[in-house]
Amino acid sequence: MRALTWQGEGNVRIDDVPDPEIEEPTDAIIDITATAICGSDLHLYDGYMPSMQEGDVLGHEPMGEVIEVGDEVETLEEGDRVVVPFTISCGSCWFCENGLYSLCDTSNPNAEMAQEAMGHSPAALFGYSHMLGGVAGGQAEQLRVPYADVGPVKVDSDLPDEQVLFLSDIFPTGYMGAENADITEGDTVAIWGCGPVGQFAIQSAQMLGADRVVAIDRVPERLDMAREHGEAETIDYEDEDVYDRLMDMTSGRGPDGCIDAVGSEAHGLHGISDEADRPYVLQQAVRCCRKGGTLSMPGVYIDTMDDFPIGPLMNKALTVKTGQTHVQRYLDPLLERIENGDIDPSFVITHEEPLENGPDLYQTFRDKEDDCIKVVLTP
Repeated sequence: MRALTWQGEGNVRIDDVPDPEIEEPTDAIIDITATAICGSDLHLYDGYMPSMQEGDVLGHEPMGEVIEVGDEVETLEEGDRVVVPFTISCGSCWFCENGLYSLCDTSNPNAEMAQEAMGHSPAALFGYSHMLGGVAGGQAEQLRVPYADVGPVKVDSDLPDEQVLFLSDIFPTGYMGAENADITEGDTVAIWGCGPVGQFAIQSAQMLGADRVVAIDRVPERLDMAREHGEAETIDYEDEDVYDRLMDMTSGRGPDGCIDAVGSEAHGLHGISDEADRPYVLQQAVRCCRKGGTLSMPGVYIDTMDDFPIGPLMNKALTVKTGQTHVQRYLDPLLERIENGDIDPSFVITHEEPLENGPDLYQTFRDKEDDCIKVVLTP
């Protein structure tokens, strides 16, 4: 089959790779009908995620049709149309039973590697390094899905792929990011980053009752999308001081919740460091958040960080919530929101092209060229 493979920093290639096969009786194989490039894929592309190997198949936002199931799969059958979450979870360990699917104790076959780096191993992820499982990803023509009874959500309606594909990651990620901000009716929420996750965090914050949502970025087309589709107020951080503007907007109190939808490769006004985990967003968010407020961090970070404002965080009594998304927790309720017409997630798509064009689109997306906000690939 054809697949996008990682070949080193800044080098993604379309290759012929072996077709996936059933390896465990709980596996399923799907023919992929749509897949996407995620902002966190750029951390791989830019060489910041350790334990990548040449030839690794990328991608963790896929959907498609089931073509084969293992003997112990009970909920899926051939012909089912499914969206596959990026987190791989067993469904039966203590963490899964408590809804903490991205912390699954069972799914990562390389748990010792992750434990050495982090103290404990989170769940395996599709296409996201050998530390997190070395599981082939979904930017390909086919995908092996472990624990198939736990992950995929069936789509029985005739909604097009573009409307349901983002249940795989960025819609639940934006929603959990907003949920982690502890939003109550009437709150003001500030969101750093108007990429795809930020766009869904904007709309999710409003679903959860925020009165005002302020979106912060520097890319004009992303700010335009936040205003047009999310009805957010916006701040271009290159044109005005974020802290001063937020204080003006909140009579000096600060936003009730602050969401970092950027993660490790944040840009600062005074140049960019060579390290992946840059502190710029977190420094601003801690400074801006009201006393006793909540900082939510759906943005992906890789390792450690200098210059984190731990003193202000503590003295302002801020609550911090973070983590990879427990996608399986959100699949059914968010699918229902799509089916009810509460949201059409396809609004974020700016580029929809064949899988073969993936290598060029990685660069286009990374460099924010051609007004690129979200790429969907069709094998």
